[in-house]
Amino acid sequence: MGKGALIGLLAGTFLGLVLKAFQLMTDIGVYTLLLNVDFLPFFGSILWPEWMEFLFHLIIAVIIGMLYGWVLDRWNLNKTWRWWFSFILTVPTIFLYFPLSYLALKEVPPMDDMAAIALWTIGHLAFGVSMPMLYEMFTKKRQQSII
Repeated sequence: MGKGALIGLLAGTFLGLVLKAFQLMTDIGVYTLLLNVDFLPFFGSILWPEWMEFLFHLIIAVIIGMLYGWVLDRWNLNKTWRWWFSFILTVPTIFLYFPLSYLALKEVPPMDDMAAIALWTIGHLAFGVSMPMLYEMFTKKRQQSII
């Protein structure tokens, strides 16, 4: 589980940095949308600092990474299937744009903002691409250390 958690942590950090850079460059609030929890009971009633909202995001990313690592280790998927499984886990996160945008109380990009949807998609695809790359990197390092 440790490898998967680390993959999720690093991939989630990468996603957050990509979306933050997009928001800084374009003024389109995709990073704000990523961190937004104002519509959730209990969480929404508290004004969280950015680092805490980012931590909430990372918790979700770590869970995804742990699932990814567990499945790959359990079923010993080949390289092609590692990429497919990452894609399978990532695509639903792209479509979360719509309910997150709809439910948000604070100002976030509207549901029909094509530029925001494109930036959100690119960021989440970067997350999906990074998971199999990180898995391969950590697996190779572990195999090299055994020899």
